[in-house]
Amino acid sequence: MSETTTPDQQTVNLVLHELRPRTLEVLESYRLTPRMQRIVLGGQELEREFPFVPMAPDEHLKMFFPDPETGELVLPVIGPKGMAPRPDGKRPQFRDYTVRAFDAEKPSLTIDFVLHTHGIGGSWAADAQPGDRVGAIGPRGSYIYPVGYDWYLLVADETALPALCRWAEELPEGKQVIAFVEVRDEADEIALPESVQVRYLHRGSAAPGTTSLLADAVTAWAPPEGRGFAWAAGEALSLKPVRRYLVNELKLPKEQMKIDGYWRVGTVNLDHHAEEDD
Repeated sequence: MSETTTPDQQTVNLVLHELRPRTLEVLESYRLTPRMQRIVLGGQELEREFPFVPMAPDEHLKMFFPDPETGELVLPVIGPKGMAPRPDGKRPQFRDYTVRAFDAEKPSLTIDFVLHTHGIGGSWAADAQPGDRVGAIGPRGSYIYPVGYDWYLLVADETALPALCRWAEELPEGKQVIAFVEVRDEADEIALPESVQVRYLHRGSAAPGTTSLLADAVTAWAPPEGRGFAWAAGEALSLKPVRRYLVNELKLPKEQMKIDGYWRVGTVNLDHHAEEDD
């Protein structure tokens, strides 16, 4: 790691990257759990210097998918302010996905997709085969989280589970890590390092984003001794009570937390950067 990307002790730092489009090729595709597909991507446009930054677990790509009917892969134009309308009027189809892992030697990029039939990303991933093509832009930036706190609270639904896994793997040894994760059932649980105190919450047949499981678990939890950092990501509305508890009851300062609504029930392509804190 260069000095500019070394995790600080108690400060979140932002590192910006050059925004460039890539067309990537599926190298591997396999089922990680019954409802999550792991896709390993590579190709000539994936460089060894791809900006994969340690302790930036929620850095993400915009993934661009072929048209389900025509198979055409449309990528955006990059302008001075980011993505710009294409001159031909075609509209790329994209979703945001966490960078789960990067191997500079191959090079290859790993993305874990939650499978569902109502979204273009999950539908594509379910049928992806080696040789298939997909577009990607980013990461635009990496939030590098601090490593100097005594304990870390991690809260996620399955859409944020890839980022939570990176948290668990990249934090230094000796940290007290508590995790609450909502999934459908036991089959969707992913093993975390033994040092992580994880509690999986099963919603059963309830629709994702409609339960209070995460909020109930967090508000019934009391923090350990010392200074801590809280990170929560998933369905935006279900995380609001989590944030209120951390702010109003635990009195956690703003610089000691990050609450990120990755998606919201009924909203397509939620701009989570524009979400306002309650």
